Amino acid sequence: MNTGQERRRTKKGNLIMGLVLCAVSILFLFPILLVLINSFKFKLDVINTPFALPNTGSFAGLSNYTNGLTATGFFRAAGFSIFITVFSVVLIVLFSSMTAWFITRCRNILCKVLYFVFTFAMIVPFQMVMFPLTLVANLLHLDNPVGILFIYLGFGAGTSVFLYSGFIKFLPVAVEEAAVIDGCSPVRTFFSVVLPMLTPISITVAILNTMWIWNDYLLPNLIIGSEYRTIPVAVQYLRGGYGSIDMGYMMAVITMALIPIIIFYFICQKYIIRGVTSGSVKG
Repeated sequence: MNTGQERRRTKKGNLIMGLVLCAVSILFLFPILLVLINSFKFKLDVINTPFALPNTGSFAGLSNYTNGLTATGFFRAAGFSIFITVFSVVLIVLFSSMTAWFITRCRNILCKVLYFVFTFAMIVPFQMVMFPLTLVANLLHLDNPVGILFIYLGFGAGTSVFLYSGFIKFLPVAVEEAAVIDGCSPVRTFFSVVLPMLTPISITVAILNTMWIWNDYLLPNLIIGSEYRTIPVAVQYLRGGYGSIDMGYMMAVITMALIPIIIFYFICQKYIIRGVTSGSVKG
């Protein structure tokens, strides 16, 4: 009898939890759905009836998409966004993993100081350094799509090194020692032995940084400006005279910008929790 009551309570609790999670999911998905709906409506209808579904009078068809993509130079901006995102993430994953492996395995004062420096970098607000950063980027000629890769590496290294360090602490040292005994150099040991074991956390770091860099507006706008527009920067150029904005065009372009990152996230999101939790429990 008690077992039956416990099962009913468990089912009831699971049902309530499921309903709560569904409600929270709807709250998170509603803004995306709202953008999608309004991307098929005319400018005035977006402003006057933003929550209404498109009807015969307000339905704009695909004109918002064709005109919006042309007005923003979307595909050129997408090329810069893809280039900057992909190569920035590659640099962050490669150099952060090597740095974390070094400071975790070399137990000395210098490595401890470096670890705290990277950790401290996580809490420094970007607004505190954006003006000096812009000046330094101009002086060092980093104000281009290649130079900004190293700036993203600097900003992304703090969190990435922190995540990698937590994961590497629980990797078996015996595997690396065996590789050294077999004649592997430190470089070969890292790339042949350590890096493959870091795959779960590397995927997590790649996903988090991809979502950040793809959606970032402030840093590309400050560093490379209008000459090399990424998608978030290009969207802002829909603003017309006296601050007027064609909201239909903007909603269409935002929808196009969201589609790749949403697909990427849903494909890879299971690795985020796996990568973070695998470094938190020794086993």
